[in-house]
Amino acid sequence: MASGGDKQLDQNTPDDVWKTILNAEQYYVLRQKGTEPPGTGKYNKHKEEGIYTCAGCDQPLYTSKMKFDSGCGWPAFYDEIPGSLVRHEDNSWMGKRIEIVCSKCGGHQGHVFEGEGFPTPTNIRHCVNSISVNFKPQKVE
Repeated sequence: MASGGDKQLDQNTPDDVWKTILNAEQYYVLRQKGTEPPGTGKYNKHKEEGIYTCAGCDQPLYTSKMKFDSGCGWPAFYDEIPGSLVRHEDNSWMGKRIEIVCSKCGGHQGHVFEGEGFPTPTNIRHCVNSISVNFKPQKVE
C-alpha cells in the first residue's frame, strides 16, 4: 500500500498528497488513469491464495478465488468483493469501455469486459493493472 501514515486516503484526498504517497508509476495509473504495459505486472501470473487490495488506500477488492488466467497480459478477475469498485463509462480510447475504480479512494484499477466467452461464473473479465493492487497472503474461504 502507498503509505499515508495516519492520513485517511479517499476520493477527497488532494493530488498534492497523492504525489507524496505514490511513486510516479503508481500516480500515473491510479490517479491519471494510465495503463501499465501488458505482461509486465507482478500479479499477472500470480497464483498465491489471498486478498488483492487497492494500492492507493488498501481497500480489499478481490480474492484469489476470483482470479483467472485470461492471457490478456494483465491480472484478470471474474468478480469483485461487493461494494469495492465503482464503474464509469470511459470513451477515452477506441470506443466505449467500462472503467473500474476503487470505491473508497477513486483509484483507477482498469476496465471490465463482458461476454468474451471465458469459462467463468460471470462471463465478465476485470482487466486490472498490477500496479493498482497489492496482495495480502491469507486463507480465502
